[in-house]
Amino acid sequence: MSQQRDRVRITRALLSVSDKRGLVELGRALADAGVVLVSTGSTAATLVGAGLPVTEVAEVTGFPESLDGRVKTLHPAIHAGLLADLNRPEHAEQLADLGIAPFELVVSSLYPFERTVASGAADAAVIEQIDIGGPALVRAAAKNHANVAVVTSVAQYDGIVAALGAGGTTLAERRTLAAAAFGRIADYDLAIANWFARPAEAGEAKDEQAVEGDYRFTVTPLRYGENAHQSASLWRDPAGRGLAQAQQLHGREMSYNNYVDADAAVRAVLDFDEPAVAVVKHANPCGIAVAPPRAPDPIAAAHRRANDCDPVSAFGGVIAANRTVTLGMAEAVAQIFTEVIVAPGFEPEALQVLSAKKNIRILKLPAGFALPTTEFRQVSGGVLVQEPDRFTALDPSTWRQVTGAPVDPATLADLVFAWKACRSVKSNAILLADNGAAVGIGMGQVNRVDSCHLAVTRAGQRAAGSVAASDAYFPFADGAQVLLDAGVRAIVQPGGSVRDAEVIAAVEAAGVAMLLTGERHFFH
Repeated sequence: MSQQRDRVRITRALLSVSDKRGLVELGRALADAGVVLVSTGSTAATLVGAGLPVTEVAEVTGFPESLDGRVKTLHPAIHAGLLADLNRPEHAEQLADLGIAPFELVVSSLYPFERTVASGAADAAVIEQIDIGGPALVRAAAKNHANVAVVTSVAQYDGIVAALGAGGTTLAERRTLAAAAFGRIADYDLAIANWFARPAEAGEAKDEQAVEGDYRFTVTPLRYGENAHQSASLWRDPAGRGLAQAQQLHGREMSYNNYVDADAAVRAVLDFDEPAVAVVKHANPCGIAVAPPRAPDPIAAAHRRANDCDPVSAFGGVIAANRTVTLGMAEAVAQIFTEVIVAPGFEPEALQVLSAKKNIRILKLPAGFALPTTEFRQVSGGVLVQEPDRFTALDPSTWRQVTGAPVDPATLADLVFAWKACRSVKSNAILLADNGAAVGIGMGQVNRVDSCHLAVTRAGQRAAGSVAASDAYFPFADGAQVLLDAGVRAIVQPGGSVRDAEVIAAVEAAGVAMLLTGERHFFH
């Protein structure tokens, strides 16, 4: 058997994703590195819309997409390029004889089957979300990881971009990606099997489903629960790739509250494609920010701006970053008492600085980190199950501006940031932002006007000239008036109140722009 190559340069990539987050940025990085992009359907349309050169799969196969898109990539011209082991000369010769070019990268997120089931969709709609071509691509690439890197999560994009600068992916990196890919396929197939196995006897209530499966959780006792008199444990799903599977690199034993806060912090930063940091206290962000353009150390800059939102509350907080923690960020964190820091990775020098702090808990997210596709919450006598909250109205071109002069690009960018950041704040939620950073947050109040007062008070003088986001509509004009009196320059909110006209009139009278998204994001 021939020896496997270690580093494989990426020259040709196949992209077919249902989750479009970060797609354009990844596609641009690949194209800038001279990688040929081959893509399908809506993925190709998104890349072309961003001005990137794309070869349609149909051009490669000579066969059009057919059967409402059920058949696109199932073709020898695709799978031979994925499965050829170029460590074997005879495989390379056969590809050359067939006129087929190999792939060194596959990027594929599967159809949202689990999300469709959780939404209560009809059987026909659920069945259409059973991906066939996607798993075939992923399995082929993962099997041939000696030659092909396979990406199944947005969280893995940064690693691919880094590999472009390093001259290609290493065998160890491709093996890790393959393991995550097969794990994703296993989860996906189990979800499909459970859906088909649900009872279907005559007379069964339509909305009742039985979920079956062999779940062998690993149970780890914790010191105590939310309070010292409560017992607690962590149940880890062996097939999971979330916070529960994070590797603790340093620090004291994680507590129940540490896990709750760390999960909230990760949830907050993963809404952003840009380098982002969230500081969380009692499951609520007390600061969240993205890096400013052209920052020399983006993740360190994002942390500094997140901490500046409310440095008093940040003391004893939990920090999450969506990029590798750099030495610059670590040196800043080391000056602040921090319970937990969680990130996809840590520079060796950063880890050394943080590890000098005896009690800080350092968590590295697992490869292929994925947010849950289903959420559970216990109530007395049962369990509530829902599809996780995801943005479906994040494109500002779909928003409706109802007051004020058209907003400039900088203001619109701040409104988009505030809208994203507000989703991770407990309701009723009001978030004030300026230049990609939160400057005041009002959370968890029993009425929206109190949340407005809290956000404005915490922002202080920074409220003037900021933008404001509200996770749900203003039931009266009084909450919006608090923001207007503080000098906000623009507001984004869902709209939909029976008193929208009253709120719109108050904002219009102040000469402030207000945009309606049409989508609420309660977080209880």
